[in-house]
Amino acid sequence: MKKIALFNGHPDEDSFCAAISQSYLAGAEKSGASIRTINIRDLDFNPNLQFGYRKRTELEPDLLAAQEALKWADHLVWVYPVWWGSVSAIMKGFLDRVLLPGFAFKKKEDSL
Repeated sequence: MKKIALFNGHPDEDSFCAAISQSYLAGAEKSGASIRTINIRDLDFNPNLQFGYRKRTELEPDLLAAQEALKWADHLVWVYPVWWGSVSAIMKGFLDRVLLPGFAFKKKEDSL
């Protein structure tokens, strides 16, 4: 069984992105996949990576759950608007806070 984590990064629950997410979800459920849906707008977290990577900011429970969903899934789906050539502000904050060194990547010694 395929394990899918579906992330919706649009701040408006009545958006076209929400409709796309719901359509994808319906099709994935029909195929028998196991799905975890994360609507970033509904999470309780501070999107500001206040100290960058210089100082650790503890992750809120919703972000820890999102990390667990990322580890659990074998297929990731990202639905988001493209505004000013990038993702929405809330999604950018989510990515900054969740995709941390030691979780999403490791720094090499003597790298810049």
